[in-house]
Amino acid sequence: MKTLPDEVIQFFHKQNFTVVSTVGSDGLPHNACKAIVKINKSGRVYLLDLYKRETFKNLTSNPHIAVTGVDEHRFKGFSLKGKAKIVKGDKISSQIIRAWEKRLNNRITQRVLKNIGGEKGHAEHPEARFPKPEYMIVMEVQEIVDLTPQHLR
Repeated sequence: MKTLPDEVIQFFHKQNFTVVSTVGSDGLPHNACKAIVKINKSGRVYLLDLYKRETFKNLTSNPHIAVTGVDEHRFKGFSLKGKAKIVKGDKISSQIIRAWEKRLNNRITQRVLKNIGGEKGHAEHPEARFPKPEYMIVMEVQEIVDLTPQHLR
């Protein structure tokens, strides 16, 4: 496992979602949007998946995973590469569930505030309809890729 610098941890904490890439049985990449619930210095990343579809299927046969976040405004980004393990829904710790619920409530609050402020967005607050997480992805980071162009670092 790779130790994560504070800069990388703080960057991912600020992301509303990340792009999670897995490899399908056809050898092609599959990408899905998922939120990081917890990330720690020791190189573990915790993501809750709400639907048991392609990401789940891919990880059961191939544990390789990448989690990518980009801040377009700051022209900065990172991709974390590694291997993932699946933790069944009933084995997810209450601490992780509480962290997910807090993150979810923050997203709903931000959407409501933006709507009140006149910023157009999705009026139905899709986060409020999210199902209970089906399983958790625990990633062990093996490589950090800085996506920031060299001349801007």
